[in-house]
Amino acid sequence: MSEYSAFEGQTFAHRMTLYQQRIERCMDVALATDETAPQPLHQAMRYAVLNGGKRIRPLFCYATAEALGVDPVMVDAPAACIEMIHAFSLVHDDLPAMDDDDLRRGVPTAHVAFGEAVAILAGDALQMQAFHLITRSPALVDKPALQVALIDLIADAAGSMGMTGGQAMDIAAEGRNLEREELETMFAMKTGCLIRASILGACLCAGVGDVTMQAYDRYSRAIGLAFQIKDDVLDEEGETAIIGKPQGSDREHGKATYPSLFGMDQAKARCEELYQEALSVLDHQGETAEGLRWLSRYVIKRDF
Repeated sequence: MSEYSAFEGQTFAHRMTLYQQRIERCMDVALATDETAPQPLHQAMRYAVLNGGKRIRPLFCYATAEALGVDPVMVDAPAACIEMIHAFSLVHDDLPAMDDDDLRRGVPTAHVAFGEAVAILAGDALQMQAFHLITRSPALVDKPALQVALIDLIADAAGSMGMTGGQAMDIAAEGRNLEREELETMFAMKTGCLIRASILGACLCAGVGDVTMQAYDRYSRAIGLAFQIKDDVLDEEGETAIIGKPQGSDREHGKATYPSLFGMDQAKARCEELYQEALSVLDHQGETAEGLRWLSRYVIKRDF
């Protein structure tokens, strides 16, 4: 019996809480305890991962699994893997050599709490630990081809042609005027790639055909780009206590953002355009995509 039977009659708003709790347990079990030597390193790793956050990327993975009828146990590992990679990227992004932020999710950043050296090592270790979740998952242990496909997808999304490359472009773009296409390419790599991997990872677990994979790829690209533009808008308009980092920090660092380059009206209009594009893809996916529709609205209409 599918675990989704326990969710019958519930809205995704309720299921979201259950999925967030689920992914927290997965990552908690995967991480070494605070008492495990070397203690400062493992304490920093747990601090970086288990310090809150809405777990948006795992939610996209679970919502896509719902739409495709995949049992959540099958996507626990890729969802947790991607979230741990996201956590490692935040630790490194916050460093003085990068964005030099002191606050993340409303608490001191890892390098403030543990020092720069330990924070760097914690990020390094999290990146490696993330892939253990897939290689050691009981649900995937007898599916080596799927394990390889998931690792390939996520490694590509996190590497120089994905998230890390996007961050390099972000640093190089500071103080520059970018064309819209250049900015959106950077956003697609820096932020969109992990969201895309979350969605396509569930597609791999479902074993979908090319047509369905291409449809979810189009959805993932639109919603991932909209998500980053919404982040840019919130950096200007959001409240520090709600967004979990200082308001206007991107502007202070000279970051290339949609509002700074094209104005707030164009940023909001482009975000809405991409949101509607994403929803139009889901229109062809039937009632089972209800969770993705709800989640799409949740992340684009958010104030956090």
